[in-house]
Amino acid sequence: MKFIRIFFLLSIAPFILLAQKTAPANWFNLDFKTDKIMGISTEKAYAELGIANKGNKIIVAVIDGGTDISHEDLKNNIWQNSQEIPNNLVDEDGNGYIDDVNGWNFIGGKEQNVQEDTYEITRILHSYEEKGFPLEATPPFLDPYGKEAKQYQSAKELYMKNLTSIKSQKASFDTLMSNIERLVKRTGTVNPGPEKVKELDVHTKMEKSAKMILLYIAKTGGIFSSPIMGQLRASETQINNTLNYQLNLNFDPRFIVGDNYADLKESRYGNNQVMGPKAEHGTHVAGIIAASRENEAGIKGICSEALIMVIRVVPDGDERDKDVANAIRYAVDNGAKVINMSFGKPVSPNKAEVDLAVKYALSKDVLIIHAAGNDAKNLEIDSNYPNPRFEVVDYTAQNWIEVGASSWEKGKRMVAPFSNYGRMKVDVFAPGVDINSCIPDNKYSSFSGTSMAAPVVTGLAALIRQNFPQLTALQTKQIIMLSAVKYEKKVFIPGSKKKTRLSELCRTGAIVNAYQAMLMAKRVAKGEIRL
Repeated sequence: MKFIRIFFLLSIAPFILLAQKTAPANWFNLDFKTDKIMGISTEKAYAELGIANKGNKIIVAVIDGGTDISHEDLKNNIWQNSQEIPNNLVDEDGNGYIDDVNGWNFIGGKEQNVQEDTYEITRILHSYEEKGFPLEATPPFLDPYGKEAKQYQSAKELYMKNLTSIKSQKASFDTLMSNIERLVKRTGTVNPGPEKVKELDVHTKMEKSAKMILLYIAKTGGIFSSPIMGQLRASETQINNTLNYQLNLNFDPRFIVGDNYADLKESRYGNNQVMGPKAEHGTHVAGIIAASRENEAGIKGICSEALIMVIRVVPDGDERDKDVANAIRYAVDNGAKVINMSFGKPVSPNKAEVDLAVKYALSKDVLIIHAAGNDAKNLEIDSNYPNPRFEVVDYTAQNWIEVGASSWEKGKRMVAPFSNYGRMKVDVFAPGVDINSCIPDNKYSSFSGTSMAAPVVTGLAALIRQNFPQLTALQTKQIIMLSAVKYEKKVFIPGSKKKTRLSELCRTGAIVNAYQAMLMAKRVAKGEIRL
């Protein structure tokens, strides 16, 4: 899964949700001085700076897994291709994408859409199996120390690590669920209440964990209604999908798309079904950026006048480099000025093709915002793709902002425990824990991840470019980074109990701030500050 690469660890006690605190509503838009929450001061910016210029609609491309364009909080802020007549099977604008009214789906075919796909590491190993080198063998590389050999070895190590981990998690999960089922039977009812559960005698560590979870289920709606049961079922689905699809060397759904996958220059494939079969993540991302601020429903997006261009490339599994490159080019060619990319993977066999698309975006004054990833890794050591470092030329894309995730909690817990980081690899941090936003069917939910932090920055970039259209992509990036608010207290290093300064975890040592950014943008636009 691209959304959070941390599986729901159900085999440990105490059950994590028992100790979970509740995030303040709308916290990512709040102000530290006024609300005592380290949001980005969006509400203060709207209240005091007279923003939200309705005359200039900025187009923001959300390259993701699909978006519900009919959601009550988004439907008025979806990009419309004015040159296309919907659903007449004619390519009026001649761009090679028939009926691309709201964007494009690069992982769809004539009859269906890709939902599950493999990880990139799985695809790399499968390509060698097709050449006659199964997993237990090592291909005879001409250069055992060259790029190809290193990539293969990295893919193999990551594959085996993931496979071992998911099998262990499945065993623990199955044991836990069996214990819960046995405890339910012992109560004599299919839906026991808290008192019935409390009466149960348990002896083993796993039984104690199962009782703790069952008690929480009983207190929060019971077997049929508790949200915990929904999370348990989702965890079971994710574990099984990882084994059956993402890590399955014999699974390949690309035939659905019908392209020549080996032809990296091919771009006219896919369909116009931008929602796809599973749009929770993309809808959530779009809501953070552009949910309406004028209706009474749901949430408040950061730039509620932005127009969301929906581009689908992310399945349940890893996105493919060819699709990402084409998505970036499509966004640029159709007028997007900011692109959000909340996805990533540890290997990228065709990175050079993505790099060319990023360079194209730079040449057309388009800013790219990317999520740093959710593996609690130091990106100075471990790679995450896509990234702004060009593979062929030793150069970093200047139109790129890499975003880590911060929490609403104060002090040492301010950095999200899952967030990737890197002193010179991550640019800024932004709210990414317990972010409430849109999901399909006019619903709302709280998600956590750098996937949520990136659209916070994207929304801010859109707000700047909407209100100050004379500013370039590079100026917008500089404003966001220079105006970000420094965080001086020591924080936990993600994945560790060691503490450090935020300046050791990202380039700016700061969290983005809409109020300060808009003040600076105004001064830059007036020529009072030169960047």
